[in-house]
Amino acid sequence: MRKLVILLAALPLAACIRFGAEPPPSLLTLNAQAQVPVGQTLNSSAASTITIRVPSAPQELSVQRVPVRSADTAIAYVKDAQWVEPPARLFARLLSDTVTAQTGRVVLSGRQSNVDPGALLTGELRSFGLDAATNEAIVTYDAALLRQGASSFEKRRFEARVPVSAIDAANAGVALNAAANRVAGEVAAWVGR
Repeated sequence: MRKLVILLAALPLAACIRFGAEPPPSLLTLNAQAQVPVGQTLNSSAASTITIRVPSAPQELSVQRVPVRSADTAIAYVKDAQWVEPPARLFARLLSDTVTAQTGRVVLSGRQSNVDPGALLTGELRSFGLDAATNEAIVTYDAALLRQGASSFEKRRFEARVPVSAIDAANAGVALNAAANRVAGEVAAWVGR
């Protein structure tokens, strides 16, 4: 009987205890505008290959939240805006889909590239968030490309800015998806030449 009384007394306290933050109502992701057709077979013996590595990113982008810069040195995060996984991984997947769709190249995983390395695209995702001063979503990617058979890297910075009407989760996701797709399209055009 005494154990039952202790258990019943502890129940109201259990409802007050929370481990971690409460999850947002929905999570954000990126969707490629350039789609690879379903069922299309690509063969590395008939098409050029490329390995696209997940870009490095500063600590502010190594989390699953959407950063907002309100000044040159101040960073906050959009309330209730959270990616399904870190932005660098999402962006690498978007790049892979876009490069495949726009260039016809076979994008290889890290393990597959051991057999046929092809070209190599690496880089750093410098910004992937919102600017409160300009009300824009900004994606900046510093790319480094080692073309197949080359002995030196080509480097190039890509940036896209898309206006946002409000700094909130819904607008952040749509604008960042548009900016990321614009950058991915420009990178694919550069890789494909």
